[in-house]
Amino acid sequence: PDAFAKKILRTKRLMITDTTMRDAQQSLIATRMRTKEVAGAARAVNYYLKDSFSIEAWGGATYDTMYRFLKESPWKRLQILRERMPNVMIQMLLRGSSLVGYNTYPDNVIREFIKVSSDHGVDIYRIFDSMNWIENMKLPVEEVIRNGKLAEGTICYTGDMCSPKETKYTLDYYLRKAHELESIGCHTIAIKDMAGLLKPYAAKKLVEALKQEVKVPIHLHTHDTTGNGVATYLMAAEAGVDIVDCAIGSMSSLTSNPSMNALVEALRGTDRDTLIDPEGLLVLNEYYEHERKVFKVYESDIDSPNPEIYKYEIPGGQYSNFASQVGDMGAKGSFKKIKKLYKEADELLGNIIKVTPCSKVVGDLAIFMQKNHLTKENIFEKAQNLAFPDSVIDYFKGLLGQPEDGFPEEMKNLVLKGEFEPITVRPGSLLEDVDFEAIAKYLRENYYMDTMEDPKVMDQKVLSYALYPRVYEDYCEHFQAYNDVSKLESHVYFHGLRPGEETLIRILEGVDTSIKFISRTEPDEEGFVTLQFEVNGFLREVKILDKNFEVKADNLLKADPKNPGHLGATLPGTIHDIRIREGDHVKKNSPLMVIEAMKMETTVISRVNGTVEQIYVKEGDEVSEDTLLVTFSVDPADREETEHPQLPEMDLSTLSDDELKVVAHPERTE
Repeated sequence: PDAFAKKILRTKRLMITDTTMRDAQQSLIATRMRTKEVAGAARAVNYYLKDSFSIEAWGGATYDTMYRFLKESPWKRLQILRERMPNVMIQMLLRGSSLVGYNTYPDNVIREFIKVSSDHGVDIYRIFDSMNWIENMKLPVEEVIRNGKLAEGTICYTGDMCSPKETKYTLDYYLRKAHELESIGCHTIAIKDMAGLLKPYAAKKLVEALKQEVKVPIHLHTHDTTGNGVATYLMAAEAGVDIVDCAIGSMSSLTSNPSMNALVEALRGTDRDTLIDPEGLLVLNEYYEHERKVFKVYESDIDSPNPEIYKYEIPGGQYSNFASQVGDMGAKGSFKKIKKLYKEADELLGNIIKVTPCSKVVGDLAIFMQKNHLTKENIFEKAQNLAFPDSVIDYFKGLLGQPEDGFPEEMKNLVLKGEFEPITVRPGSLLEDVDFEAIAKYLRENYYMDTMEDPKVMDQKVLSYALYPRVYEDYCEHFQAYNDVSKLESHVYFHGLRPGEETLIRILEGVDTSIKFISRTEPDEEGFVTLQFEVNGFLREVKILDKNFEVKADNLLKADPKNPGHLGATLPGTIHDIRIREGDHVKKNSPLMVIEAMKMETTVISRVNGTVEQIYVKEGDEVSEDTLLVTFSVDPADREETEHPQLPEMDLSTLSDDELKVVAHPERTE
């Protein structure tokens, strides 16, 4: 890695990292591209991009999304890509001490994840911290170096460095962070501009300063949401940047990264010529253009350059996911309002860097504010008794690290309610090691009892459970029920077969199964339908529950907002982790259960002191907003306070006779 980094410094041409398989598809289509599509491009990428710096093909949101939505193994994808791309370096995105998750993980999980992933094909680790807190990056950097891989330390860019109003994220700030990364042994340094906020002249100024200050290659990453991406790269190239991130043309621009095809052509014949064959890029361009059509439903509503990003600062990688999340929660028409709340949430949090997991904190808070009719003006008054999303609570506890100027005091007190004091040390240092052997035993007993797992494969499964216990269990149960759905064509996986449509599934090399959808019956009184298929010419029938019918027949009760003994859901989602039983006595603000919506988890808390009368939901239930979750027998003091609120103090001498009657005998007033 050291010698390779020095070689990059001596290279005159501009080096390129292809982000199509990871960041581009994450930013454009909510990370829904399946292994079938990326594997289909892999051999061509290996040939046409053999002179690139790297192929970013793993990590980031791909790990979680593959298990959660695609029901595929990210480790299997890495194995296939490594086999098909032996001549290029595979790069992954690592969220510092959060790895590929949204929390901080114990040190032994960090070490094991880097070891196993490096053994299975990752060459370059782009390591960042969502608050640019170098302390959270030291251990991952050390482990990457120990495993003989290239450690790319990363500085996340935000704000407007060239604006005279910018006092927090200034040039001096970025130079200081770069020196810190160089001092801990990073082979290269990346500037990660997730929202496309780095303007062309700011890029020139920043790169010129970095090239003078540090002695390692500079790698620039931006998004093209504003339309300025290629211009930013050209100015950075003039200033001497060593590497930039691009996507194949048909998967570039908008919320994605700038177009590789455009940049390669722009630099042809200059002293920064990339030496990448533009004809080869056209082959890849055509392939991805065809495959992208399947995922149209997951694209955001941005169809032209969007300079409002300079205002809202929503990262490209989050924008499409955020829009999809809002839509799935039944609030698609409110996306414009939520973008405004995103900006307000960021201000309440202290103007933080918007990159995962901190961008998730901002997004979760914005959706929470929308659901509870909150703004930055009324939140301190109206949210005193509300339970904030877990990600927001973890942020103020210091479990994600330390922001540059500390936590905003008033907001911290509102969220933590005086029950916690934020930590100031590296969170991972306080966590106990995960017991990998206990996890392996649990997985074998529950999901792999009939198979003898290869120890190396078992290492991957144990790590996946350690990172996402619930998500990984859901994946295992789905696999047990449906087997390997990655073999399905993507349009079939996402949208199903139309009547009369036929698909082929490659079970093994040379062994195909033909499935043709014939017809379906109407739902019976319990909501079940019968589907008819032809499987290799033989008629098969399958009886399944029509989930749409189930929703229509949903008899879940609604909470009465006027009844203090009723507790309703504040947002639609799935019930998890019920922590109470009927008959339990709970206190106000006690945690009762968790509602998960997309990637946001919100802890439901009690708003009264009382005894649990009845729990109306169970774990795994889907609920809508205001669904009745729990009823309480409210303690007398609480009920009296609720039913007979104290009148505000008033000067009775200012009231008329009629007004005095209302105050003295409100029950007699019509």
